[in-house]
Amino acid sequence: MKKYITANIITLNEEENIKIVIKSVQEVCDEVLVIDSFSSDKTCQIAESMGAKVVKQKYLGDGGQKAFGAPLTKNKWILSIDADERLDINAIEAIKNIDLESTSYEAFSFARKTFVGKNFIKLWYPDRVTRLYNRDLCGYSTEGGHAKVESENIKALDAAMLHYSYEDYSHMIKTTHKFITRGARISYEDGKRASVFDPFVHGIGALFKALVLKGGAFHGIHGWNVAVISAFSSYMKYALMLEKQENE
Repeated sequence: MKKYITANIITLNEEENIKIVIKSVQEVCDEVLVIDSFSSDKTCQIAESMGAKVVKQKYLGDGGQKAFGAPLTKNKWILSIDADERLDINAIEAIKNIDLESTSYEAFSFARKTFVGKNFIKLWYPDRVTRLYNRDLCGYSTEGGHAKVESENIKALDAAMLHYSYEDYSHMIKTTHKFITRGARISYEDGKRASVFDPFVHGIGALFKALVLKGGAFHGIHGWNVAVISAFSSYMKYALMLEKQENE
């Protein structure tokens, strides 16, 4: 049974993913809204062929792009989901069982299972994300590099989203480079400054957290791979900030 929920999906050249994610959300949503950043592939055509409403908008950042779509939905309850994510079967059932008309909660969060290729990365689980929310009571922050629903009244569901974030480790490394560059730029523009010790402190700290505190050392080769890439990412973010400072 579908609910009065609008799925809000932001896209850019997602023709490989858009059909699957729309089919996933149509299990519980009676409207699908796609906010597209002017894709050059068939993303928009595929989405429209499946009954989605497509609106084109220049990319405003993750939070800004998701917030942009909220006023355009016909429903007050919005399910925000990325093109490389899917609702697990337990998430579909959990959403169907929520009484959205009488709930006292403003939003609901899901555990997220992230994959590199076909490999589930235990190190990143449960990685809670708030994605189902009442737009009349809360919404996405438009500041910073990470999109987040701002609410203090969130119910954690015993349900999962599947996140097929990376095709393989090569893809992960390429994507990490983009996030490192963006993270360093945003921090620098926000007035934050790095010391010569920060790359080492944050790099070693990230490695220790991943391998020891989160147990990645016992998750096999995939735990080690992700830990090392995460440590490199933390190190290079501050290294790039130092470079920007030197070039002031």
